[in-house]
Amino acid sequence: MKRKGFTLIELLIVILILGALAAIAIPRITTSAGTAKENACATNIDLLNSQIELYAADKDGVYPASLGTLTGNKDYFPEGEPECPLKGKYSMDESTHRVSCSHTK
Repeated sequence: MKRKGFTLIELLIVILILGALAAIAIPRITTSAGTAKENACATNIDLLNSQIELYAADKDGVYPASLGTLTGNKDYFPEGEPECPLKGKYSMDESTHRVSCSHTK
C-alpha cells in the first residue's frame, strides 16, 4: 500500500530553503526601510529650502527670521512643519538660510 504525502526529508529541505530565502530577504527589507526614511528626510529638507526661497521672493528678498516663522505660515505649510522620519529636528542656518537636520550631524 502506497501512502500519499511528503517524507520528513522532503519537508526539512523545503524548510531549509524557506529559511535561506528569509535570511536573504529580511536584511534587505530593513535596509530599504532605512534608506526610504533618509530619502524622505532629504526631500523634506529640499522642500523647506525651496519654501524659504519662495518666501524671500514673495517678501522682496527678505528671508524668514526663523524656520518657525516659515512653517507657522499656513500659506507655505498648511499642515505645519514637516517631521523628520528619523526623529531629527530641522533647523535653519541664519547666515545661509539653508535647512539641515539634526540626525545627520
